[in-house]
Amino acid sequence: MTRLERNVNIAAVIVPFGGVIAAAVLLWHQLLGPRDLMILLFMYLITALGVTVGYHRLLTHRAFKTHAWLSYTLAVLGSMSLQGSVIDWVADHRKHHTFTDEEGDPHSPHAGHGAGIKGMLRGLWHAHVGWLFSTHGQASSKRFAPDLVSDPKMRAINRSFPKLALLSLGLPFLLGLALSGGSLVAGGLGALLWGGLVRVFLVHHVTWSINSICHFFGRRRFATDDESTNVFWLALPSLGEAWHHNHHAFPRSAFHGLRWYELDPSGWLILALERAGLAWDVVKVTPEGARAKLASKLRTRTWRPSTRGDFSE
Repeated sequence: MTRLERNVNIAAVIVPFGGVIAAAVLLWHQLLGPRDLMILLFMYLITALGVTVGYHRLLTHRAFKTHAWLSYTLAVLGSMSLQGSVIDWVADHRKHHTFTDEEGDPHSPHAGHGAGIKGMLRGLWHAHVGWLFSTHGQASSKRFAPDLVSDPKMRAINRSFPKLALLSLGLPFLLGLALSGGSLVAGGLGALLWGGLVRVFLVHHVTWSINSICHFFGRRRFATDDESTNVFWLALPSLGEAWHHNHHAFPRSAFHGLRWYELDPSGWLILALERAGLAWDVVKVTPEGARAKLASKLRTRTWRPSTRGDFSE
């Protein structure tokens, strides 16, 4: 990792946190207004779904197929979450599935951090934010994301990450201006704070909690040889990603919530896209498949590019 990449990642962690502190100071004097809350929720949903549905379930795991224009749109929205460019993100995540909780995993809280309380704390720190300063974006894109590297438009989106990062902050500012009648301070800057910095902070830490919390605390029910867990209280903030043990048991499934009460908004969106004719070949886990995994003692975790250029478990 270059010094510039490390400094950018440090800024991506610190600046939104500063925004949260500033927001708390402002709340000391007045309540959060409905306009800013609406912009925060809108920006949270479109950028988080860009990660969960776009970066993760579509581009990383090929859990469903869709039109090229929708694939590129989701890649743009995922980029606006400020979690890294699309090809780097996908390569890192595929590497995570190849070496889950073993040496080589970019963000495992278990591999190589020592034993005892100190080892646990070091591991959780590394999985949550520490990896951003060492292994983030370092997976070989030619090895782990050749399908995206071979796509000229996806490469263009990847190169446009700095511009999309600015758009991610500029859009809530412009929305605040428009909805407040052109007020710079009360409208634009307030929306930039809540819909920009605070939103980035929330999306970041919810996503990073999947790396840390969902590999350390929670429940398991399938036969897997990693440490992934399901964490119910993270399900809604993560839009279904916190059913992480389910995901590691069935990586290509479009739905991470496998029971009726396992809330999975990202899966609901994919289902809606399927019913609208915008998604097809949606990968689903049958009840029989789930029962077989409960009894299975075997697991394969190696990504192998097929002749079609996609990836399978």
